[in-house]
Amino acid sequence: MSSRLSGKVCVITGTGGSVGRAAAAVFAREGASVVGCDVNVDAAQATVDLVLAQDGMMLSRHPCDLTSPAGCQSLVELAISAFGRIDVLFNNAAMGQFNWLEDITDDEWDRNRRGEVDLVFYLTRATWPHLKVSRGVVVNMASLSASLSFKPLPSLAHTTAKAGIIGMTRQLAMEGAEHGIRANSISPGVIETNQTREQLKDPEWADYMLGKTLLGRLAQPEEIADVALFLASDESSYITGIDVVVDGGMKVW
Repeated sequence: MSSRLSGKVCVITGTGGSVGRAAAAVFAREGASVVGCDVNVDAAQATVDLVLAQDGMMLSRHPCDLTSPAGCQSLVELAISAFGRIDVLFNNAAMGQFNWLEDITDDEWDRNRRGEVDLVFYLTRATWPHLKVSRGVVVNMASLSASLSFKPLPSLAHTTAKAGIIGMTRQLAMEGAEHGIRANSISPGVIETNQTREQLKDPEWADYMLGKTLLGRLAQPEEIADVALFLASDESSYITGIDVVVDGGMKVW
C-alpha cells in the first residue's frame, strides 16, 4: 500500500466499468477510502471484491441512478455517513448515445445529455459543500471527441456533451478557487474495453482509429486511471482548470 492518497476519501462513479474499476483499485492501493457506484450491480460488486481482496477500503452504492438528483444525494450521504468527509470526486460514469445528425431522435439526444452531462452536474453540486470543507478536487471524464471528429464515429450528441464537460470543468475551477477546490478533466482517445474490443473486429473501424494513433495501440484503462490519480493527488497541487489529453498521439495529426 502506497500513500499518494493516504487519508483521503474519494468518490468514483462508474466503478463497474473498465476505467472506474482500474481507478478504484489504484486509488485504494494509494491509501484512499473509495466510495463507488454503478447501475450494474454485479460489475460494481466485483470491483468492491477486487479492492477488498487487495486489502483496500471501498464501499459502493449499486444500483445508483446518477441522472437523478436524489440518486446523487444518496451517494454523497453514503460517503459522509461512512467516512465523514469527501476529498476527491472523480466523475467517471457516462452513458452515451451514438447516431448521425439525420438519424438521432429527440429521446436519444435527451438520454445522452442526462447520461453524460446532467449526472456530472447533479453529483458535483451535491458534493460541493463537502469539497469546500476539505479544499478538495474534482476530476471529470471528458473525451478526445470534444475536440476531434472521426469519420466512422456517429458521435454528435457525445461530442457535444463532452465539450460541455470541458467547459463545465473550467467554470468549476474558477468557482472553486476561492475555496481551495481544484477541477480538471481528462480527454482519453480510444480505450481498450469490452465494447472497443468488439469494434476492433470491424477492420474498417480498427484500421482508421489505430491509424490515427501515433503509438499504434489503444489505451489501457489503468493508463487513464493513473492520470486521474495524478490529478486527484497533491502532486498536481498547482494544476486546475485544464483538460489533460491522453490519446496516444491522436491529436498530433
